[in-house]
Order: sequence, then structure tokens, then C-alpha cells
Amino acid sequence: MRDKVLILNQDFSAIAICTVHKAFLLVYLQKAEMVSKANGAVLRTVSASFPIPSVIRLQRYVKVPYYGIALSRHNVLRRDNFLCQYCGTNKNLTLDHLLPRSRGGETNWLNLVTACSRCNSRKGDRTPEEAGLKLLRKPSKPSLLTFLQLHLNTNNEDWSLYLNVKNK
Repeated sequence: MRDKVLILNQDFSAIAICTVHKAFLLVYLQKAEMVSKANGAVLRTVSASFPIPSVIRLQRYVKVPYYGIALSRHNVLRRDNFLCQYCGTNKNLTLDHLLPRSRGGETNWLNLVTACSRCNSRKGDRTPEEAGLKLLRKPSKPSLLTFLQLHLNTNNEDWSLYLNVKNK
């Protein structure tokens, strides 16, 4: 039961991901309804079998306070797909401040990128332009939807309908 289940608000907007265990309890206690079942998977008890949910929808609308995605090393690496934003490698990754902290650069989503140790050393205490480095992708502050999409298994068509993702 390590699979994840997408939770939709009453208006079918994606709000979270939870475990199968929690999703089953929400459905069983009639706090949510099953929108989509996992392919052929079932939960068995001594006397009954229940389909495992893949997507559930809450029965009541829940106003979800949005505080944003926490700024952490792992979340920056995840936003950048665990790739150096200068050369594209996935080896020896670190975080790099575009405008170095020694020159007044802040630690925020728009000033941090993933960089390999080689590119980070090459850049040193300069901006990427001064060091002759070009970013593969401009950094941005991720949204909740972006992070839910990162959890999406490419063959999970049930989730893609609610996360506005085209399957590959």
C-alpha cells in the first residue's frame, strides 16, 4: 500500500496527494467518493474486498490555505528536475545563487538554481553572464499544481485528467 492517491476538492480541483490507506478511510467514512479505481487492485479483509482508489473527491468543499511550496534544497533540486541548470548533468549537484550572496543575492526561488559542483566552481563569485554561463531554464517559484504534476506517474491517466498533463 505504498501507492499514492490524488485528492480532489468538491469542485474537482487537485488539492493533495495521500496514501491509499488514508484515501480508503475517507471513502469508507463517506467523507469522499471514489472517482477512479486503481487497475485491478483490491484491499482485502476477512469478509470483503474493496477496490483501491486512484483518485478521490471530497464530499464537502474544503478551503485550503495556500502557504506556498517550502523553499528547501530538495524542492529546488526537484523543481529543476535534478539537473544542472548550466550544463544539464545530474552528477554532484549543489545549489547556486545566481546573484551571489556576497553581492547581496537573497536565498529565494528566483535566485537559486541547481548546479553541478564543476559549473558552480566555474561561476564562482560572479553572475552567470559574467562567467559566460547560460541557464537552461529561468528559475521560477513553483505552484502546488506543478509539484503535484511532478508526482504524476507517466502512465497514470486518471491523474492527468485533473492535473492538466498530457501523457507522454
